[in-house]
Amino acid sequence: MSSAKPASPAIVRQQQVLRDSLPFHDTQDFDDVSRGFVGRRTPNAVTAADGRVVWDNDTYDFLQGEAPDTVNPSLWRQSQLVATQGLFEVVEGIYQVRGFDLSNVTFIEGDTGVIVLDPLISTETAAAALALYREHRGERPVTGVIYTHSHVDHFGGVKGVTTQEDVDAGRVPVLAPEGFTEHAVSENVYAGTAMGRRSGYMYGAALGRGPQGQVGAGLGQTTSTGTVTLIAPTVDITTTGEEKTVDGVRMVFQMAPDTEAPSEMLVWFPDHRALCAAEDATHNLHNLLTLRGAVVRDPHAWAHYLTESIELFGDDIEVVFASHHWPTWGNERIHEYLGIQRDLYAYLHDQTLRLLNQGLTGIEIAEVLTLPPALENAWSTRGYYGSVSHNVKAIYQRYMGWYDGNPSSLWRHTPVEAGKRYVELGGGADAVVAKAQVAFDEGDYRWVAEVLNHVVFAQPDHAAARELLADAYEQLGYGAENGTWRSVYLSGVTELRDGPFGTPIVTVSPDMVAQLSPEMLFDALAIQVDGPRAWDEKLSIDVVLTDVDTRYRLRLANGVLTYSSAPQKGAADLTLTGTRRALPVLASGNVTPDTLAQAGIELGGDPAVLGRLAAVLDPGDKDFAIVTP
Repeated sequence: MSSAKPASPAIVRQQQVLRDSLPFHDTQDFDDVSRGFVGRRTPNAVTAADGRVVWDNDTYDFLQGEAPDTVNPSLWRQSQLVATQGLFEVVEGIYQVRGFDLSNVTFIEGDTGVIVLDPLISTETAAAALALYREHRGERPVTGVIYTHSHVDHFGGVKGVTTQEDVDAGRVPVLAPEGFTEHAVSENVYAGTAMGRRSGYMYGAALGRGPQGQVGAGLGQTTSTGTVTLIAPTVDITTTGEEKTVDGVRMVFQMAPDTEAPSEMLVWFPDHRALCAAEDATHNLHNLLTLRGAVVRDPHAWAHYLTESIELFGDDIEVVFASHHWPTWGNERIHEYLGIQRDLYAYLHDQTLRLLNQGLTGIEIAEVLTLPPALENAWSTRGYYGSVSHNVKAIYQRYMGWYDGNPSSLWRHTPVEAGKRYVELGGGADAVVAKAQVAFDEGDYRWVAEVLNHVVFAQPDHAAARELLADAYEQLGYGAENGTWRSVYLSGVTELRDGPFGTPIVTVSPDMVAQLSPEMLFDALAIQVDGPRAWDEKLSIDVVLTDVDTRYRLRLANGVLTYSSAPQKGAADLTLTGTRRALPVLASGNVTPDTLAQAGIELGGDPAVLGRLAAVLDPGDKDFAIVTP
């Protein structure tokens, strides 16, 4: 970031307060993160087939020594830990590759090969991790795959470690929690465009790496940008206590739905006395509502399942590892660690409800709720990825919705219209900027951001407002302990100073679309219908799937696309006949008689109906504005 500015005196003071108040003398995490080191990949850069770099952990080599004033010292410490990369032995027979993506991939050695647990985001990084494992542990074939939950950083690289052919042939079973495929594909398809754009901010995709740029996301350093794939599970895990043996490896599963993911499970390896906590116990406070957007998670259930983990496995457990961060060893330490994690989510849930029942809103609760000392001073509970502030607001949203109870909140103006009125109220844009400069000089960057956001939405070309707003976001980023907050603020700086950077992060892939059920595919099309443009359009399409003997009637009327599999009267305007596997071509954005024929779909009736449907579809804007109108 060539235009980056230094930390202000207010931020320098804030960083020093943290240095003095947090237990930096506790270096246990640094011992744990390096324990079991086997080897590393040098250089670390991972490239796609076209030579494009999709991951390079070496870009974080600057994370040495004491934190500079432009980085929160607590976040700097976390990033130093998370950037540690290589192959590590968790316990005999279980190995992890860390520092190859946002997440970890784990290899469990079996009788004849190796089981891969959570194969990262991209095929390229997953393949590089498997190669590093084999370099040190031998050319063991992949004999199984486990997905612990339905987020893309735990399945997207699967075709880097195995093939669809091996899975179809039964040589490689793929185990996942019940509901995995539905949640994995719906999250990335239905709201995928908006989530992708916001993810670009959240992970600092356009930011340079360095002390004045992106330093890490807390949960992992950042996301890889390679090829996202998906192979559907062949074995659904449905019940806590269910046991499976793959390649001689015994596994007992604990279901944990609606915790960190709507479909999630923990895995106990009794012969190794090792628990994979999936993403329900990591070395930070996790998100209850991720900044990219998602359904609000349930902290009450989260705490309950961690209690259950302790009760189920606590007597025998000797190591707990997760799909992010580093393991914890020793029965006593594990009990303390899991207990603190459990208490963290329970405390946030219970205290938020207590305070909302006293009439406080989410914003107010976020300002007054403080963690007890045992949680505040534990490194594993710090808000590097989730934060107390935005998690408390998420809990409020889960129970109370967007409305805070104040009538003035019912029918607010849009940001542009509110901005115009605030600027007029403040005596014009120049006067508001002048007052904001005073607040900036006093270190009140939150207020600067609030008032100048109104100016920029009212007058987006007001250069002084844009520059001072960028300066305020920059200082807020420098002070943020949360890695994603830092990236969000500094991404806003980038777009205000340099213009839009687009959406570098894309998780929707052909493999993911191919896993949509017919109903989910029709839902994905319905979401794209531009209602007003389709008000006067009326058409019907029959979709006949020959391999599953199912027929659907799609109707577009009144700006709404609906469907039914019940028997219908009369003929549709158009009939499409083919296999379920050919159906995803409808989501390709290029639906013509020729493309359908190439996919193996036969047309009957009026082919012009395709053009009429395509004419009212709006796929969304993957580069929509965020910090400007």
